[in-house]
Amino acid sequence: MSSKQPFSGKCIIFSAPSGAGKTTIVRSLLDRNMGLEFSISATSRAPRKIEREGKDYHYLSVSEFKERVMNEEFIEWEEVYEDQYYGTLKSEIQRIWAEGKHVIFDVDVDGGISLKNYFGDGALAIFVQPPSKEHLRARLEGRSTETPESIERRIAKADYELDQAPKFDRILINDQLEEAKESAFEMVKSFLED
Repeated sequence: MSSKQPFSGKCIIFSAPSGAGKTTIVRSLLDRNMGLEFSISATSRAPRKIEREGKDYHYLSVSEFKERVMNEEFIEWEEVYEDQYYGTLKSEIQRIWAEGKHVIFDVDVDGGISLKNYFGDGALAIFVQPPSKEHLRARLEGRSTETPESIERRIAKADYELDQAPKFDRILINDQLEEAKESAFEMVKSFLED
C-alpha cells in the first residue's frame, strides 16, 4: 500500500526472495563509494541477534507501526507475515536526499514493486534471482538465523516472489556472488550516470 508525495532524486531498489543474496550485493555497492545511502526500513518484527536499531531497521511495535500508517508516514508498507509489517518511512528518504545522496533500498518483492510504481523512472528496480529454489533453501539453512518453520515459510513465499521478477527493470541472477556484485555495480553506475 502506498501514498503519493513528490520527491526528487534517484533510487536504486533491490528485491529478491529471502536468501537470494540481495543484502550482500547492496552492502558491496555501499562499500564502493557511489554516493548511495541505505534506506533503513521500519519493521514490527523482533530484531535478530546481530541486528541493531537504526542500522538494520527501525524497530516498531505492531501498534506503533499501525499508528504511523494511519498518520501517512510511509511511502509503502506491507504485512509480509502475520503481524510482521515492513515499510519505507518518508522521513528516511527525505533525510538521504537532503544529504545529496541517492537512495538504495533492500526490500521484499512487494515493497520493491510498490517503490518502483511510486518513483517511476526515478528508480531502477533490480530483482536478484537465485539460480534455483534448492540454492535458496541451502542459503537460508546456512544463515543459522532462521528456524525450520521460518525457512519453510520463506520457501513457500518464494514461488510467488519469483513470478514477480518481470515487474522489475532488471533481473540479476546470483549464481556466482562476485560476478553478481560486479553486474550490479555496472547496472547501478549506468543508471546513475544517465
